[in-house]
Amino acid sequence: MGTRTEGLLGKLICVLLSCLMVMAAASSRATIMGKVSNTKFHHHSERLRRNLLANGLGKSPPMGWNSWNHFWCDINEDIVKAAADALVSSGLSKLGYEYVNIDDCWGEQVRDENGNLQAKNATFPSGIKALADYVHSKGLKLGIYSSAGYYTCSKQMPGSLGYEEQDAKTFASWGVDYLKYDNCYTDGSKPMDRYPIMTRALMKAGRPIYYSLCEWGDMHPALWGFQVGNSWRTTGDITDTFESVMSRADANEVYADYARPGGWNDPDMLEVGNGGMTKDEYIIHFSLWAISKAPLLLGCDVRNLTKDTMDIIGNKEVIAINQDPLGVQAKKVRTDVEIWTAPLSGYRFAVLIVNRDQWPANVTTHLEDFGIPPKTSVTARDLWEHKTLETPLVGNLSANLDPHTCKMYLLQPIS
Repeated sequence: MGTRTEGLLGKLICVLLSCLMVMAAASSRATIMGKVSNTKFHHHSERLRRNLLANGLGKSPPMGWNSWNHFWCDINEDIVKAAADALVSSGLSKLGYEYVNIDDCWGEQVRDENGNLQAKNATFPSGIKALADYVHSKGLKLGIYSSAGYYTCSKQMPGSLGYEEQDAKTFASWGVDYLKYDNCYTDGSKPMDRYPIMTRALMKAGRPIYYSLCEWGDMHPALWGFQVGNSWRTTGDITDTFESVMSRADANEVYADYARPGGWNDPDMLEVGNGGMTKDEYIIHFSLWAISKAPLLLGCDVRNLTKDTMDIIGNKEVIAINQDPLGVQAKKVRTDVEIWTAPLSGYRFAVLIVNRDQWPANVTTHLEDFGIPPKTSVTARDLWEHKTLETPLVGNLSANLDPHTCKMYLLQPIS
């Protein structure tokens, strides 16, 4: 009996010891998980804090005008004022074209005695602040240009390398709303080291300024640009040719996953209206930029817009695709027949079919390619014809395209 009692007592002691060990392990695990959780929360809060330091701009791709593609260095304050006037009088400002951006060559070749950038007296005699005031009086915003180097790309004025805080404060004091920051005549350091210096300078300047990184995609800014600026060039400079447009659209599409509200891939400014392409090619150009959530910055002479150009850049339905709040950049879902698609808010889909070849194309594609479930019935709105197809689509979408033309649709599932 004594032996049996001792045996039971021993088992009881073992059970108690096991329970204590489990409790201790649980307590230890809770402490460890608490530390891990706190670490994760701290990391998340730090990342959130950094994002909250951003300027809150660029919730949709910016729209406006830039002087470079058409005027290059032949720019002055009268042209800029007239461009602002034209955006308003044409009705483009009501469609969202709000930035009036001066590119290179606006400044004197040297800084003033205090080291400040100064407007070129021969072409901007009133100064940039007076110009900003004029643009603001029209309900628009003024953009300006500099470079993360010793000179701008024209080498006609100083860059901001080493003067980031001083220049950011100058821009803010002038009332500047947008900065395009180029990548010429640098010190040889990497853009991911130089560009954040201007980010911090702009944060401390006291005015929200949209920050456009322009290092031409050399160091894949889509991979690091979101914490630095509001958009980033993914390509070299565009030219007014169909080949240039298509090659930049292709290069930009590689980084589609990195675009989102607050930070956009930028395949360079629009060439629509500059005369180097056909109307159909310009329609492709504008459609690709719109569905790719690219900045819509006009590069033509907006003082003298033709009806064809206005029909393209003033297409409200295509602009709405670009400005959709979901902010998802389009991807190619097929390359044998070139089809681009992007989901939109409200469970809708934008679809762009492009024929870049020299011969006609008859295209039939499956709605499943766009992420639409089988047997779903959808309405299809042709965004360039401004017509809704009479019969809802089920399963397939077909189109006949002449060379260098496109079809753009808004698809809405109905059952």
